[in-house]
Amino acid sequence: MSVHPWQFFVAGGVNQVRLRTTEDLRALRGLDPTLWAAIGCPVSGHAMDERTMALVDTDHDGRVRVPEILGAVDFLLGALRNAGDILEDPKSLPLAAIRDDTPAAKTLLAAARLVLGARGKAEAREIVLDDVADTASIYAKMPLNGDGVVHAGATTDAALQALIADIVATLGGEADRSGEPGVNAAKVDAFFAACAEFAAWNARAESERATLFPAGDGTDAALAATEAVKAKIDDFYARCRVAAFDVRRLPGLDGTNFEPGAVQIDGACSSYAEQPLARVAPGAAVEVSMVNPAWADRVAAFWTVAVEPLLGPTAALSAGDWTRLQAILSPAATFRTSACGGAVATLGAARVNALSASDLQARLQALVAADEAQRPEAEALGQLEQLVRYYLHLGFLLRNYVNFAGFYGRTEKAIFQAGTVYFDQRRCDLVLRVQDPGRHAAMAGLAGAYLAYLDCVRPSDGKRLTVCVAVTDGDSDNLMVGRNGLFYDREGLDYDARITKIVDNPISLRQAFWSPYKKFVRMVEDLLAKRAAAADADSSAMVGSAAEATASADKAAPAPAKPIDVGTVAAIGVAVGGISAAIGALLQAFFGLGMWMPLGILGLVLLISGPSVTIAAFTLRRRNLGPLLDAEGWAVNAQARINIPFGRSLTSLAALPPGSSRDLNDPFAQPKSRWPYVAAFVLVSLAAAFTALVLTDNVGFLLG
Repeated sequence: MSVHPWQFFVAGGVNQVRLRTTEDLRALRGLDPTLWAAIGCPVSGHAMDERTMALVDTDHDGRVRVPEILGAVDFLLGALRNAGDILEDPKSLPLAAIRDDTPAAKTLLAAARLVLGARGKAEAREIVLDDVADTASIYAKMPLNGDGVVHAGATTDAALQALIADIVATLGGEADRSGEPGVNAAKVDAFFAACAEFAAWNARAESERATLFPAGDGTDAALAATEAVKAKIDDFYARCRVAAFDVRRLPGLDGTNFEPGAVQIDGACSSYAEQPLARVAPGAAVEVSMVNPAWADRVAAFWTVAVEPLLGPTAALSAGDWTRLQAILSPAATFRTSACGGAVATLGAARVNALSASDLQARLQALVAADEAQRPEAEALGQLEQLVRYYLHLGFLLRNYVNFAGFYGRTEKAIFQAGTVYFDQRRCDLVLRVQDPGRHAAMAGLAGAYLAYLDCVRPSDGKRLTVCVAVTDGDSDNLMVGRNGLFYDREGLDYDARITKIVDNPISLRQAFWSPYKKFVRMVEDLLAKRAAAADADSSAMVGSAAEATASADKAAPAPAKPIDVGTVAAIGVAVGGISAAIGALLQAFFGLGMWMPLGILGLVLLISGPSVTIAAFTLRRRNLGPLLDAEGWAVNAQARINIPFGRSLTSLAALPPGSSRDLNDPFAQPKSRWPYVAAFVLVSLAAAFTALVLTDNVGFLLG
């Protein structure tokens, strides 16, 4: 078994695999995941094309993991002649790059040509993302889009267009991929089956017209009127039969015991609607003039359209007449409830007969079959979009997942870099978008970097976002909550930015070296400010006391001066003497170094700055990109260090451009005093003289 000769590069103090060729991609499945820079990342919230990430995320859980990356790479290996092309940041997919030696790849190639034809670019030799971005519009431009559904726009045949419209209007339509209602093979068959039923029904109606239309064109009205009173007439004759059997039940059957009482009698006599249709008696008949007033209108209509046309003029309907009338209407009622073509009947007998006698069914089914034949290419459109997006974007994802080559190479912004922040005369490139600053800071603080969280807003459209900035060079003297800056996103849009939170960590060794001195200066300044404030307060109190004393001089004699306490004088003397002795001992020890006095100066500097620089050096060595990304849902696999040189590349301090000149004549500069120079000259001269004297003594001692 051959072993793939992997190449690695060192970045961030970690070995990272280099991806250069198709063979590297082919062997990626065999690379131990412990050597990957990351093993998981969120689908959204970064600079990667979100639609591409959604396609890679095959289990749709919102995260992309190693097996899904490998699946995307395998897809490209199966579809492309040279999958390594994705590592070169292509801008379009050449058709020549798609393989044609496998059925799946051939289908993708045919789909690409189909799409370009639908876009009016049949002669194009490459396909771009815009060509496949809107699948619905592609299907809309394809007469036959492979879903087995055809709509009126799928043909130029007017007869077929009219037929499709008829089917959709009567049986409803099936949704075509383009969104238009159309018909499929089953719908066509169902429609013509209904047409056949309606034609047979209509033919029977003509051949058996006397039986099926006993009232001629008024048969339907007769059926409806009869149905309206059937239950009430049946109830009446049932009561009459019971009365004939047991006359004692008659009072309860004919409604004579019904007492309307206070019931209001309206025009429709609705209070009597539940009473018998007519006066119940053994052998009684329904007389049109003697029926329950609540039913009078319906009975009159029934008499007009059913009784008289079918039984002849009569004033009464006996039980036998009622049975005979129902027998006459029964075949017509049964016929109308039988299968008669359903909704296609609305088209009329002439249209249905014409369709049934034509070859339109076969022609429409042929069109549906032609559409169905396009199914493989049409269904490949989804895979074609996947292929184009992977070809254009997967290389960028690999450089930010398998390794961090883009980030450490400083050749491009990494997937997680949101843009650039300018503030405090520096430019910061390690900027991450943050969804929850509080939760992010709890984890990101472990990165060991100086972090500033900024709220960003675009005044023009009100768009807002929060970013986290890693400050990796310079100092923090002028960085504070509330400080304003400017943020540019990856598209170059600018936002007003304001610092809302700071996670304090060392920024640079230079900052650590000068930090003790700056703290001492600030302490002295604070002390002097306090002393000045106290002195000012004392002065104000003295002025006030003097003014009060002057005002009351003629009222009270001045108090005698308090004599100076001898103990106080002695204490002051002891303090001054102690301080002088300490300073003298220090100077004696320092000048006693003799020729090693410069080393003493160096030792003093190390004593002051050494601890701060040492602590900062250890902290800066531990700066790690991992916690920053982990805080936003990444699973960073590598110890992605941000060492001092790399950190300086992520934060650029203000500097004059090469070739610039500077006029040092500042008209508003502070006036320069000569005394500091005089004092410095005197100190240097004394030190030089003392050093020379010590060296002379030492030389004499050595020679003597």
